[in-house]
This record gives sequence, C-alpha cells and structure tokens, in this order.
Amino acid sequence: MTLSMLGMLGTTEIIIIAVVVLVLFGARKVPELMKGVGTGIKEFKKASRDVQEELHRASEEPPAPTTPRKPTDTVSQSSGH
Repeated sequence: MTLSMLGMLGTTEIIIIAVVVLVLFGARKVPELMKGVGTGIKEFKKASRDVQEELHRASEEPPAPTTPRKPTDTVSQSSGH
C-alpha cells in the first residue's frame, strides 16, 4: 500500500475494514496477519529498489563498442555500350 492509496480512504472506511478483519480472522490471528503483510510490503519495496538501482547502473554504463561492419561485396553491373 502506498500513502496515496491510504489518502483515498476515510476514517469510516478504515474502521469498517478493521472490523471486518477482526471478524474474519479473530483477534489472535490479526497480529500474525499484519506481520505477514508487513513482510510482504518490505520484500516488495526491496525488490523495487533493486530494480531501480539496476536500471540506474545500466543507464550510467558506457555503451559497448561496436565493431564496424565490413562492406558487402556487390557485383556492379555495367551496361556495355
């Protein structure tokens, strides 16, 4: 979840979601569930950061030198006048 997503939820919606989670999972399972959600968000952020760093490194690397291509042998056709 990003802050922009949380910004769209009002207090009433957050309370309703919390009550539904409590009813569905019970008070004993909620901390365990939240720990799993937190771990998932942490892993997602880490993977996202790794991808951004890799893209940044790739954009800073100089391009690989290219070897000049040999001209292809073409047979010139001449008209005989």
